[in-house]
Amino acid sequence: MLHKSDFTYELPPELIAHAPLAQRDASRLLVLNRISGEIIHSNFRVLPSFLRKGDILVRNNSKVLKARIFGYKTTTGGKVEILLNKFVKSSIDSCIWDCIVRPGIAVGQKLTFGNGKLEAECVGVSTVNYTRQILFRVPISAFYGLVDEIGETPLPPYIDPKRASAAAQNAAANSAAETAEDALFERYQTTYAREFGSVAAPTAGLHFTPQVDADLRARGIEIHEVTLHVGLGTFLPVKTDAITDHVMHSEQYTLSAQTAAALTKAKAEGRRIIAVGTTTCRVLESCAELVSTSNPAQPQYALKPQSTETAIFIYPPYRFKFIDGLITNFHLPESTLLMLISAFVSQPNTPHAFTTFAESTVGKAYAAAIAEKYRFFSFGDSMFIS
Repeated sequence: MLHKSDFTYELPPELIAHAPLAQRDASRLLVLNRISGEIIHSNFRVLPSFLRKGDILVRNNSKVLKARIFGYKTTTGGKVEILLNKFVKSSIDSCIWDCIVRPGIAVGQKLTFGNGKLEAECVGVSTVNYTRQILFRVPISAFYGLVDEIGETPLPPYIDPKRASAAAQNAAANSAAETAEDALFERYQTTYAREFGSVAAPTAGLHFTPQVDADLRARGIEIHEVTLHVGLGTFLPVKTDAITDHVMHSEQYTLSAQTAAALTKAKAEGRRIIAVGTTTCRVLESCAELVSTSNPAQPQYALKPQSTETAIFIYPPYRFKFIDGLITNFHLPESTLLMLISAFVSQPNTPHAFTTFAESTVGKAYAAAIAEKYRFFSFGDSMFIS
């Protein structure tokens, strides 16, 4: 049985990246061969040189909301902070979201935000994850615009928002950003973000720029997109000692028929499928269906297009069905993300048995990154595991 403590490491606090770099693609890149354990220290700008013609990159195009909003209880005037977690449903004149609320509120409690611009009411309480269902009295078509106006960027708790805002504004001196919040919100999005719905960025994609994209395509590397709206399932910490007791919360995703067909064809042709980020990886692994066992050592999978939810939890000894490579950031100790990459570099996906993260191939890569003073977590540096 694997325990949460099997997936830990010591990180000097000064290596936590509290702010984005001035240029997205200036981040460092650690390239790890998961079979041999070879490590190369490089720069993200030259990522295309580590790929080969015919490779397929798959990215998550979900767009972050200004999901942190502040308001008041209409009856008492008490302050309330809400973090939008997941869209539930909508009607002609309202929409319901699953939310984290501080302090907790009872069903029936009415709320107001943005000096009365947005009114809401608690209509349900989850006993599983202690979230509230909040009904906002505005059509979903208008909701995103209001949240963009009154909300704040939902930074992870380990990031200093003042340092992040100042750095983002300095980096955006020549952009259209009018405030530090605007600049921060821009840098906490990927350059290809299109579909509103995430409450945390798919951070592996933050390093990409139009120039990197052009260089990739010039080398004959295809880029495809999926959508997974990042919520509690990605960033909620593991609290149980036995990791098998941890319950992943579901997140909404979409894989189009066109993308599914293109990726299935590429996989059948023996081309590498490289997921940009653990969220993309979870979409592809959730959609992979077995189609042939003619070669038991290499069963064949196809992707099923769908728009639904996934609560897939990947940890050793999970056998990966569809991806051949992973571009990802450096993750928190004892997180589900660290467990996923631990599975990717160990049996049955490589010859290496998993015992603990520290002893694993990727654990040794993390130790090398720490020794080289890489920047960690959301605004940190990148890793390509091949």
